[in-house]
Amino acid sequence: MKHSFSNFKWFLILSILLSNFLGFSQDYYGPDERRKWLDIAENNIPSLKETIKHPIDLVKTIKDTNAFQVYKTESIGGLDDFYKTSLKTQSGIILDFGEHITGQFTFSLNTLFGVTDAPVRLKFTFGEVPSEVSVPFDPYPGGLSRAWLQDEIVTVMSIPSTITLERRLSFRYVKVEVLGSSPYFDFSLTKASVKATTSATSEITDLSATSSELIKKIDQVGLNTLSECMQTVFEDGPKRDRRLWIGDLYLQALANMYSYENHMLTKRCLYLIAALAQEDGFLYSNVFEYPSPHAQEGSPFLFDYAILYNVILRDYLDATGDTETANDLWPVAKRQMDHITTYLGEDGVFNADKAVKNKWWLFVDWNDQLDRQTALQGIMIYSMKGTLDLAEKLNKKSEVKQLPKWIESMSSGALKHLYDKDLGLFISGKDRQVSYASQSWMILADVVKPKKARNILHNLQDYKNAIKPGGPYLYHYYVQALIDSDLKEDARELIENYWGGMVKKGADTFWEVYDPNNEELSPYQFYPVNSYCHAWSCTPVYFIRKYPEIFQN
Repeated sequence: MKHSFSNFKWFLILSILLSNFLGFSQDYYGPDERRKWLDIAENNIPSLKETIKHPIDLVKTIKDTNAFQVYKTESIGGLDDFYKTSLKTQSGIILDFGEHITGQFTFSLNTLFGVTDAPVRLKFTFGEVPSEVSVPFDPYPGGLSRAWLQDEIVTVMSIPSTITLERRLSFRYVKVEVLGSSPYFDFSLTKASVKATTSATSEITDLSATSSELIKKIDQVGLNTLSECMQTVFEDGPKRDRRLWIGDLYLQALANMYSYENHMLTKRCLYLIAALAQEDGFLYSNVFEYPSPHAQEGSPFLFDYAILYNVILRDYLDATGDTETANDLWPVAKRQMDHITTYLGEDGVFNADKAVKNKWWLFVDWNDQLDRQTALQGIMIYSMKGTLDLAEKLNKKSEVKQLPKWIESMSSGALKHLYDKDLGLFISGKDRQVSYASQSWMILADVVKPKKARNILHNLQDYKNAIKPGGPYLYHYYVQALIDSDLKEDARELIENYWGGMVKKGADTFWEVYDPNNEELSPYQFYPVNSYCHAWSCTPVYFIRKYPEIFQN
């Protein structure tokens, strides 16, 4: 790790010196600052807790229309006998580890009779959910790399042998198939284990004894999700994409504050994102650690993620009192505000269409139907208010003295141009779309006060054609909007029905995408490549523990 950081730092310095020599644009932060931030990020790499896990059962998958994605597992027992019996006669067997695990898989083979006169070729398929070890991967129709799917072919040249797969995996189930072996000897798989890793090491306080069993289960599955995404950064998904995204970091940091309290990991992530910013000072949406720290250069500028960085930094300061870090990274937060007026009209309304035409990525939610204009308006106001709060805490309010004027202009513009008085709802885009995203973010931005917010959310629930959230990321913000509007019972019911729905369908960890009416929904055209342990789904932990009066009674 130190070696890769050193290589990257020298590469960074030389690149910047060369670009300056050739007359290219100046680096906004400068090589010295970036090098310092990378050093701090390196010094905050957490130690990983390692735990050896073993399978607890043998299972088979069977089709069941009532099961999640129509597949469930059924115990066939006999794990002890499995280790003593020819693997050739058990090809296709599935090992069940009894829980979701992230780590490296190790197996051992031993001869039963004869001499190993040829290699053995095995195929291992790792599944987070039963469908992953049931649905054929090929021909692959997905929109992401086929290589994300967790199937590995291993050729063993000699037996006895113990082999650890190089690739870190994320799974509960392992299907083992024999692809090739000699007829002149036989062998068995004598051991299987996983070295599970996480940087979530603190003991967790139990919920109140008055908490329902469902809430306790939701909380535990949320903790499982968060802990497996806590590696040497807050990963978005330990199976896929295995990188640090600003949007996921925001939600993970919130859940972490009320559970594991590993603030060092949040600090590392904040510095890593800052050090790898674009040359103009604006932030990339995501960064990688390996082979050396780097951003996903060439990806579209993800505006809503960039400005949410400021809220993460403010929350980190509130949780830790670490003014040194907040002051150090203040220039990054301040810079993210410089794009607020880029596509802002004189009417105080954000021109989302123009931003998209100019290659900005406006995310908000995984939902192709969603018009993002009004939601972005809310996110911008929300982030400006968070930045202003951060500035006040650091005595730097004079450096962002433009923000109160912009907040007022955009809030007034939203009420004048984006609020339909007849509907009692915010609308978005030329088709005047009504969505959960628009209402949630306008409420979170405090554009309307709680009484009016309650009316809006009641109207939303009655509006049949409203565009609903596409997944847990936006559902988080809707839950927060309900709480901020004092609709506490609605918030509790949503947690119990949506995340509780995943629990009731067998979730060990919460999923990247979940639509109760379409279990095969995938943004990538193939649901086995979805992440079934995903960072932005962990936030029931935050809600249940921050608001015990709502969720633990």
